[in-house]
Amino acid sequence: MKSLVQFNSPQLNKIHQGKVRDSFRINDKTRMIITTDRLSCFDNILETSMPNKGAILNELAHFWFLKTEHIIQNHLLKMIDPRIILVKEAKPIKVEMIVRRFLTGSLWRGYQKGERIFCGITLPDGMKEYEAFPQPIITPTTKSDTDRNISPTNIVEKGLITKEIYIEMQNISLELFSYGQEFCKEKGIILVDTKYEFGLINEKLCLIDEIHTPDSSRFWLQEDYENDHRTVSSYDKEYLRQWLINNNCPTQIPKEVMHAAMLRYNTIYERILSKKLNTDNLNLASAVQSLIQHKVIQLGYISIILGSKNDLEHALKIQSILKKYPIMINIRVVSAHKNGEDIVSIAQKYNDSIEPGVVIAIAGRSNGLGGALSANLAIPVINCPPFKNHTDLQINIFSSLIMPSDTPATVCIDPENAAKAALRALNIPVLRTILCNEITKVKENLRQDDFNMKKTTAECHI
Repeated sequence: MKSLVQFNSPQLNKIHQGKVRDSFRINDKTRMIITTDRLSCFDNILETSMPNKGAILNELAHFWFLKTEHIIQNHLLKMIDPRIILVKEAKPIKVEMIVRRFLTGSLWRGYQKGERIFCGITLPDGMKEYEAFPQPIITPTTKSDTDRNISPTNIVEKGLITKEIYIEMQNISLELFSYGQEFCKEKGIILVDTKYEFGLINEKLCLIDEIHTPDSSRFWLQEDYENDHRTVSSYDKEYLRQWLINNNCPTQIPKEVMHAAMLRYNTIYERILSKKLNTDNLNLASAVQSLIQHKVIQLGYISIILGSKNDLEHALKIQSILKKYPIMINIRVVSAHKNGEDIVSIAQKYNDSIEPGVVIAIAGRSNGLGGALSANLAIPVINCPPFKNHTDLQINIFSSLIMPSDTPATVCIDPENAAKAALRALNIPVLRTILCNEITKVKENLRQDDFNMKKTTAECHI
C-alpha cells in the first residue's frame, strides 16, 4: 500500500507546505489544499507515513464542514478528490482553540509534573488521568512551527486578535464541540478534545483547516470508557504519540504499530461516516485525473528552457506551435555555465512532478545546457539550438549532437519539429488522438495533391 507524501507540479503554485497539508494558489480568492499521508508528532514530520490517512482526514473534515455550517461559515468550496479540496482564501488567525473535556494528553503530562495553571485556567489538586472536567475548558495555543500554550489575556495583549474576536472564537468553539460530542455519542464515540482553527473572510470569522479528525482530536470508544476508563485506548494520533514517548521518539514507526494506528483511524472514519473507506481511487493517477477534470492543471507540460533571454524569439516560435494543444507551456532562463547550480532545483521539481513533462533546451554555440539538463532530468530533453545561419549550424551543431555518456538529449533543428517531437514524447492518449488526426489530414492532403496533379498533367496532354 503506497502513501502519498509529496505532491508537486510545475503547473501548480505551491504557497505553503505544512506538516500534513500542502496549499496551492489557484487565484486571488481560491486555494487548493491537498491532505497528504505524512505523519507529524510533537511538531516533527516522521519518516514513516500512513497509507490513506490523507483521504480519511479530508473526507471527515469535509463531512464536518457541511454538518456545522449552521454554527459558523467555513472556507470549503468543493471536494474534488478524496484528498483534495478547493477552499475560499481566508486570512488565518494565528491562534488554535483547543477544547478539552477530560484531563489527558499533554495536559495530563503537565499536570503530572506539578503544573496546575494552563492558559490562565487553574486546575485543582488531586485530579486523575481521564477525569472529566465539570465543563469543557479551552487552552489556546499559538499557531506557528512550534505550538505554545497562551492565555486569552496574552493573546489580546500581544495583538494576535482583538478581545471581541477571541470571545467569538471561544463561544463558537464551545458550540462546535458540543455539537460534535452529541453527534459522536450517537455513534458510540466520545469526543475527548479537539482543535479548531479560524480565519477571516471579508472580515467575518470562518472555520478553516480541519474539524473533528483523528489528527486534530482525541476519540475514545464509549464501550471502552464505560468498561474501564483508566485503561481507555485512543482512536486517534494519541496512540502514536504514546508509542513515541515510550520509545524515545524515533523518526520511524514499526509496521505493526502503524497497522494498529491505521485500524484506529479507520474505525473512527467508519463510525462517523457509516461507511468503509473506498480505496479504489486512492492513487496518484486518480488525483491527477481529478485535477485535469476540474481544469486545475493541463494534461502535461512542456518547459522551454533558454540559455539566455536573447534566445526568446526562437522559443516563441516553438510556443506558438504548442499553444493549440491542451498542455501547459512555460519558458525559463538558466545558463549551464553561469548559474548551472539552479538546474538541480529545476530537475528536482520536474522529476517529482505528478504529470508527464518534456523539456526543450535552447542554447547555441557550445551547448552545455541540453547535456546538463538531460544528465539531471528523468524526463525527455530535446535540444533545439537557435542557429543564425548555415555557417553557425556547421560550426556548432556537434555540441548539441554529441553528448557525454548518461546525457540522453535528442536534437531537432527545426522549431516546429522540436515542438511536435515534444508532444509525441509526452505520450498522452488525448494528444496521440490529436496527432493521429493530424497525420491522417497530412496524408489526405497529399493524396488530394496527387489526384489534382494527375488531373492537371492529364489535361495538359490532351
